[in-house]
Amino acid sequence: MAKEITNLPPTAQALVDRFLNREARVGVVGLGYVGLPLAVVFAEAGFQVIGIDTDPMKVEFLTNGRSYIEDVPHDQVEPLIVNKKLTVSDSYQALEGADAVSICVPTPLRKTGDPDLSFIIQATKAILPIIHEGMLVILESTSYPGTTREMVQPEIEASGLQVGKNLFLAFSPERVDPGRKDWTTINTPKVIGGITQICTEVAATFYGQAMDNVVRASSTEVAEMTKLLENTFRAVNIGLVNEVALMCNRLGIDVWEVIEAAATKPFGFMKFTPGPGLGGHCIPIDPLYLSWKLKSVKYNARFIELASEINTSMPRYVVERIQDALNDRKKPLKGSRILILGVAYKPNVTDTRESPALDVIGLLREKEAEVKYYDPYVPSLNHEGWNLKSVPDLLKVVQQADCVVVITDHDSVDYAAVSESADMIFDTRDALRQAGIEDPKIVRL
Repeated sequence: MAKEITNLPPTAQALVDRFLNREARVGVVGLGYVGLPLAVVFAEAGFQVIGIDTDPMKVEFLTNGRSYIEDVPHDQVEPLIVNKKLTVSDSYQALEGADAVSICVPTPLRKTGDPDLSFIIQATKAILPIIHEGMLVILESTSYPGTTREMVQPEIEASGLQVGKNLFLAFSPERVDPGRKDWTTINTPKVIGGITQICTEVAATFYGQAMDNVVRASSTEVAEMTKLLENTFRAVNIGLVNEVALMCNRLGIDVWEVIEAAATKPFGFMKFTPGPGLGGHCIPIDPLYLSWKLKSVKYNARFIELASEINTSMPRYVVERIQDALNDRKKPLKGSRILILGVAYKPNVTDTRESPALDVIGLLREKEAEVKYYDPYVPSLNHEGWNLKSVPDLLKVVQQADCVVVITDHDSVDYAAVSESADMIFDTRDALRQAGIEDPKIVRL
């Protein structure tokens, strides 16, 4: 880890003093699930914050003191807007005079599997007219090691300023876990790596005014790799436990009992659970950024590729198991009434990005099953040409279904009532047993 620098050159020191005195104007580009909480945290810390988003709906919501992010309630946003601690705009000109700008834009994968960094490029070019001497730019968007140095630095140095001398550039990986109450933007340790040591120190001081714990990395590449390691660790271990679930099914062993027994070991084991596939913007995608980058240095990331292969095959495995379970009851999958219980990518959130439910529903529809879904957090679902709405009366549809498939284990669902009303349940999350329900009509992953 990088050590703290005490003697800074005058330009850096002047900027640090503005951070310490809460005199700095802070810009946040991209007001999604990362950018909006970040903007709110800095506004609450006493900074003047300008949020930028090209989506007019988001700008309108926030201007009216309303939030569209479940982790940021309306009553947290409204006073900041009223007191003008937080202003929002769809124009980058609003960032004129900003002392620090954090870029929090999406970094999806293209259908070809390579990174789509167009949002980073667009945002970096857009802030070029407002870049000035003694300014800090931070990239928070997840990408492969080298992105900040190779892509962002040349763009912002087109201003005529030099990074590390009179302009400061760093990378700080977002670590947002939507829906969590224990670890938030404020208390989750903030990793920061600068292009130079001075850049790191300036960025660390900036984040230190709003975050509880700042961790200095020695470079932007280390900080970028840190994020990818965190999510690759999860993806690989989920892939492992998913394969264990496949093994246990072949061997006639209850995988959930195996996991619970293994989890009693107080050292050397970390509990992961299987499921219908990976979801969310980070875990299914971030490891593939690393795998893609390593191909440029002629290295095959075998663990990542294998884990991705296993995890992406789980929705098809789920559909096969549903088909087998129906066959055991002398029912064909074609024409069967299937109710998907939960379509968000994780419990108690509205986010359906990369949700395995989307693949499961698509595969069931391909096999001509009659598919409906219930999710108290997702009222409608539009994906690849089909448009579904969450059923209004859960138990009524449960009674009509040939099979209820638990994909997302929301806390608000009355699993006891579902079990009592259902003809058959395929539980991919062990949700019913976790709720204390044992029933022979339940088939587990």
